[in-house]
Amino acid sequence: MLKIIALLGLMGLSALANAEGGYDPISPAQPVQNPDKVEVIEFFWYGCPHCYSLEPAMAEWLKTKPANVEFIRQPAVFSDLWGKHAKAYYTAEALGVLDKVHADLFDAIQNKKQKLTDENDLAKFFVEHGVKDEDFRAAYNSFLVDAKLRQAESIGPRYGITGVPSLVVNGKYKVTAQSAKSQANMLNVVNQLIAQESPKK
Repeated sequence: MLKIIALLGLMGLSALANAEGGYDPISPAQPVQNPDKVEVIEFFWYGCPHCYSLEPAMAEWLKTKPANVEFIRQPAVFSDLWGKHAKAYYTAEALGVLDKVHADLFDAIQNKKQKLTDENDLAKFFVEHGVKDEDFRAAYNSFLVDAKLRQAESIGPRYGITGVPSLVVNGKYKVTAQSAKSQANMLNVVNQLIAQESPKK
């Protein structure tokens, strides 16, 4: 009985430590794409106002992130609507215009209240950003984009993602506004975890 009480006490202390650390452990830990880097994945949705409000801080962080960090944006797909926005992301990626349109996709959906879920509406958006209509449609309806969208549907659950924005460090730690106590503190926690996961010289 005493052993059980002691074990429960240790589990409580462990949970408290994780809460104070600002992250939730991912179990089982997920493999990273490049073991020579510390991987940081941002799970997001263009229709999420909290993701949009985090973007300026993310953009600044990307300018100064450590050289040993591999950053990956990952559209979360929890519904058909989320999937349509993820398809827009993967289409931009396939066309090589992601850096040009990522912020504007957020702006169009969050501020201009454009749905951007229909192929024709998205075609117009991409054409306004210098992409030929036929090039957009070819990428949008490609096997590559479809495959990435299907893959995205299964990725979130593997990491225990239940909401966005969520940041995952090295496949081991999930950082959310709730775990970090505020959205403003999320990147501070991520930086601490990067330092923890970086090889000691």
